[in-house]
Amino acid sequence: MDGPHDLGGKEGFGPIVTDEPDVPFHHEWEGRMWGISRSSGAPGVTIDWWRHVRELIDPVDYLSRPYFDSWAQTELATYIHAGVITLDEVKSGRSASRKERTAKTISAADAIAFDGASRADFARTIEAAPRFAPGDKVLTKPFTQTHHTRLPAYARGKPGTVHAHHGAHVFADENAKGNDVAQHIYSVVFEAKDLWPEAGSRRDRIFLDLWESYLEPS
Repeated sequence: MDGPHDLGGKEGFGPIVTDEPDVPFHHEWEGRMWGISRSSGAPGVTIDWWRHVRELIDPVDYLSRPYFDSWAQTELATYIHAGVITLDEVKSGRSASRKERTAKTISAADAIAFDGASRADFARTIEAAPRFAPGDKVLTKPFTQTHHTRLPAYARGKPGTVHAHHGAHVFADENAKGNDVAQHIYSVVFEAKDLWPEAGSRRDRIFLDLWESYLEPS
């Protein structure tokens, strides 16, 4: 969807900070938020539905709050939507339901190992043959939609060339709606001047991994 998260190629947001301390979290609560997000989750919540919920945050709120603060907002919203907790419980900070199990403490090493072992594989085998091959000229679709999409705004309606075919993977747009649908994915290369005319004669190129339904023959 078109929202405050899609900032690629947009100006007016100030310089990008590149000299932050080489630490994963700025505050202790951020580490706990990451741990909660990685170790829990509401039933039926896919990574793409989670991303879509985060994209629905009010633009001013999204752009002004700390990164992991918006994670907390998103995580709680998915819990409420799935019926795991209520808004009143969030506001009070206390559970109104019976505790189902006792929490246990594990080491950071065990948490990292658990996270690594629980990673999902989104590769799929499908019957449909790939529509494009490396070297094919393509044009991205100019569409906008109100739901989740992984086609950034700056790359819509633009000419590119298929660089590689990566097989079929779960289609994020449908996965955000709870549908396990797979499509072929391609690495598509774009000339910078085709995305941003002000690039002029610069020889920079941009590679994007895009699902098949985002593309048309050029």
